[in-house]
Amino acid sequence: MKAMELYEYARPELLSGKKLLYVHGFASSGQSGSVRTLRTLLPGTEIIAPDLPVAPDQAMELLRGIVEEQKPAVVVGTSMGAMYSEMLCGVDRILVNPAFRLADTILRNNGLGRQEYHNPRLDGQTSFLVTKGLIEQFRETSSHCFEHAGSDRDRVYGLFGIHDTMVDTFGLFSSHYPNAIRFDGEHYLNDAAILHSVLPVLQWIDDRQEKRQKPLIFISLSERIVNHSSGFPKAVEYLAAMYDLHIVASVPYNEPGLGLKAFEWCEANLGVPVWNRLTLTNHKNQLLGDYLIDACPEENSGEDFLGTLIHFGSDAFRTWEDVMEYFGRLGGQ
Repeated sequence: MKAMELYEYARPELLSGKKLLYVHGFASSGQSGSVRTLRTLLPGTEIIAPDLPVAPDQAMELLRGIVEEQKPAVVVGTSMGAMYSEMLCGVDRILVNPAFRLADTILRNNGLGRQEYHNPRLDGQTSFLVTKGLIEQFRETSSHCFEHAGSDRDRVYGLFGIHDTMVDTFGLFSSHYPNAIRFDGEHYLNDAAILHSVLPVLQWIDDRQEKRQKPLIFISLSERIVNHSSGFPKAVEYLAAMYDLHIVASVPYNEPGLGLKAFEWCEANLGVPVWNRLTLTNHKNQLLGDYLIDACPEENSGEDFLGTLIHFGSDAFRTWEDVMEYFGRLGGQ
């Protein structure tokens, strides 16, 4: 994604006036492309991105000092940095592909010996040495992960790329924290992953911190909705930035397996913005929300929804562009 295209997606209102601490991964630095992307997308946010010392005890000392002094609203860590971030208790964190078993990951990827930094560092160093002693330091440091997980259960989100071939700690993370989320990405973050997967989680955190009560939109899955799926993900991302967005699926009582199919379709096609936001019901009139977008309101009592019914496919809402234009005029109301 080109820089000019990124500017079009900038969210100056998101985390406005707050600080975000970015904790880079192994052999990276605070001058990575991910930091540049975050600064482009979040122009109202101060992004703190230090170059981490190689020694893990020194890195943790630096990070804890920054959290204490700068008081960031949220910490985003990737890979090794996500492992460190998990231990920064008392602050909201997003852990992207956390390398909780960093020592084993380094050994498995032939990481011993002289290593080149992937990005420039402020100290001018271009390489560093990974010894067996350093590996054991990483192993000892990572052994302290999850020691305080019980007190921070709802303040830590894990993002796990479904194409990540370097680390797989989804099961380990989810055994300690409930917010384990898969996203369409690889081990290393790119612009698309930050835009489509990290930003939605930052939005949830910012909304909770500010105690925002957003109007609630339900979108009812149906064959007509799915057949218009080319514009559906874009509309979901657009609406999720302004509203509390949820997906509704009707599942025949004697075909419960369709519920799993609805979940899999949402995860594969809509991604992070609808994570943990799927409701199964055959009685849409019992939904408590402000808006229902429904291509088949005549089914399962959608016409009796107590809020505002948006009949997708009608003359007023033939396309997702029509829907986005309508809600854009409302401006989050």
